[in-house]
Amino acid sequence: MKSKKVWAIALIAILIVAYVGLNIWSRAGSEQLLQSAAYYEKDYDELAVATFAGGCFWCMEHPFEHLVGVKDAVSGFAGGEEVNPAYKDVASGKTGHVEAVQVYYDPELISYEDLLEVYWRQIDPTDDGGSFVDRGFQYTAAIFYHNEDERRAAEDSKQALIDSGKFDKEIITPIRRFTSFYRAEEYHQDYYKKNPIRYKIYRNGSGRDQFLSQYWTEDDDLTLVTKMSRYENVDKEAVLATLTELQINVTQADGTERPFENEYWDNKDAGIYVDIVSGEPLFSSTDKYVSGTGWPSFVKPLEPENIVMRLDNNLLTPRVEIRSKYADSHLGHLFDDGPEPTGLRYCMNSAALRFVPVAEMEAEGYGEYLSLFDDMMDKDEN
Repeated sequence: MKSKKVWAIALIAILIVAYVGLNIWSRAGSEQLLQSAAYYEKDYDELAVATFAGGCFWCMEHPFEHLVGVKDAVSGFAGGEEVNPAYKDVASGKTGHVEAVQVYYDPELISYEDLLEVYWRQIDPTDDGGSFVDRGFQYTAAIFYHNEDERRAAEDSKQALIDSGKFDKEIITPIRRFTSFYRAEEYHQDYYKKNPIRYKIYRNGSGRDQFLSQYWTEDDDLTLVTKMSRYENVDKEAVLATLTELQINVTQADGTERPFENEYWDNKDAGIYVDIVSGEPLFSSTDKYVSGTGWPSFVKPLEPENIVMRLDNNLLTPRVEIRSKYADSHLGHLFDDGPEPTGLRYCMNSAALRFVPVAEMEAEGYGEYLSLFDDMMDKDEN
């Protein structure tokens, strides 16, 4: 009897060790998958880059990342000679760096001149001692040009602001040649997303918003289309009232639909898939493949910036959950058993998606993606 009890305890111990080991292995694998997917999706080499300093970089990321054509805004340090400085050193004023952001953008969708227009609307261009509540050279504003075209554009934009007479004081923001940029520590990246309450408290307390509202109003001529205006300002409650119980359960309660019994698992039509709540573009039929799982599967997203990845610990082993950026809808999960070229499988719920066929994309405001289907349309014409 005693022997059986010892064996039972030993078996339980083995199972516990095995579970913990599997959990650790799965978490490590999921975290590695997160990193590899993020790396694949950020094709920075194909984009243009602009570098701006405007005081606290937390407050400079948000205005640029919501612009159509902007893939990312990275917080870091620019202008100094010290290699790879730490935040505490820059913040102390010991280096020649200033807090800055590097904006990665597609010139075919948004111009450098447009970015300059947005930039002036984020800073006090008359302050040479810092930015709002943050004082010291490390918080001063500056435009760092990467080439002569950018220099000329920045000079013209600055002169236009001077000529507008909007500010009584002298416009002193320097236009400096770009020399170096060092990425800040990870906890500074996308701070407004990771710590929204603290961000809002800081921003409001800094005096930045009060100053900007004093000089810039909705009547000012800035017609850039923002992602937020198109996708984030959707009346979510009104949309949810039109959805089915399954669609609500999947998108709002992280549910999962049944395989092979959903709308798009075997859909072979050409078009794009958008978030069923916000309409933000997520995936393209050009990246869809038959995975055999019974759910619509894709090798990559259509708009990586509209995809949010995070660890999901709701099951015995961690997984990588996929959510939409603006609607925050639960979409599905990411796995590493997909085909080339990515080796990834974005396994989605049909209930979280709405399919927009090629013939309707222009009318629904998705005309920018029609070029994905040029080959198909050429064949139809022939």
